[in-house]
Amino acid sequence: MPYNGKITPVQMAFLLHPTIVATALLLVPAMTERHAGRDMWLSPLWALMAGFATLLTAWALHKRFPDDTPIEYSERLVGKTAGKIIGVLFIFFYWHGSGSLLREYGEFVSGTFLMETPTEVIMGGMLIIAAYAVRGGIEVLGRCAQIMVPVVVVLFMTLILLVSRNLDPYKLLPMLEFGILPSLKGSIVPQSWFSEIIAAAFLFPSLTDRSKGLRWGVITLLFVAVILSLTNLTVLMLFGELAGRLVYPVMSAARYIEIADFLEHLEAIVMAIWVFGTFIKIVVFYFLLVQCTARVIGLSDWRPIVLPVGLLILISGIWTAPNLQQLVHALGTSIVFELLLIQLGIPLLLLAVALIRGKKGAPATAK
Repeated sequence: MPYNGKITPVQMAFLLHPTIVATALLLVPAMTERHAGRDMWLSPLWALMAGFATLLTAWALHKRFPDDTPIEYSERLVGKTAGKIIGVLFIFFYWHGSGSLLREYGEFVSGTFLMETPTEVIMGGMLIIAAYAVRGGIEVLGRCAQIMVPVVVVLFMTLILLVSRNLDPYKLLPMLEFGILPSLKGSIVPQSWFSEIIAAAFLFPSLTDRSKGLRWGVITLLFVAVILSLTNLTVLMLFGELAGRLVYPVMSAARYIEIADFLEHLEAIVMAIWVFGTFIKIVVFYFLLVQCTARVIGLSDWRPIVLPVGLLILISGIWTAPNLQQLVHALGTSIVFELLLIQLGIPLLLLAVALIRGKKGAPATAK
């Protein structure tokens, strides 16, 4: 059964883009450099393969069960009990993911701009706004993304343009000094971010034109790969091997901007990119958590649980890590395998079962 409300394939793309790239812009460059070194700009291109694998798996399952989300067709494929277990896994995954996102947002804002404000207050403020948006439904989220994402892209390109005068292409050399292995190792962390395209599996049934779902999913992944590769190139040409020692390389890059002793200290651009992009990512995860919970426990109306689920997200955000350093370490180690297992491993398993059993759902009720 599709969600209440419809979004266009373009709006889906606007929702998926920040869902993958929002937090990756600030954190992934440093994580990638530690493994890939000067070849860090190649890592997002290798990681793109994981995104394609996830998207194609989600699309293949959608073609077989066009009116169902992963929660419904899990029960059809592996039985009610095992299907419920998979649904519970998605619930805990999006609960933990939403809490981690909220904590990342709170740590960034409190650590770089509002140093005197408690992180919990910053997190709570964002969550209240997110809850209001989620309660509005998928159409509201689609329109929010349609407004905010172009602004984020323009701000990002403006940042790259302003910092370009400080870039040193010679810091890219020698390329592939140790072969492609370092860049492949560096792609492991970005792969987990690219696998977040699995959110499309929950959005396909809500599209006004489902036939264009795969096309816009592919466009989203390609655009994300270009953005992440461009970010890594910029950070590398600016900081060289020092990039791996910085927590927020893009924020540090903004501090390099100085034009005619007038245009400088443009950290607010990075702040705007982070707030807008992270807001969309939080509301997408929040919305999926609410929808998964409602479907697993059999609620006909999901809106009454929006606020209680939001409270649980806030608790998860507070408990997820004792400090920023441990949170960043977890995002680059254990959480990588959690993301790949849930977002790529489970859909591949479901597709394998569907192919073996030759099982299909009913024809789509809306195209």
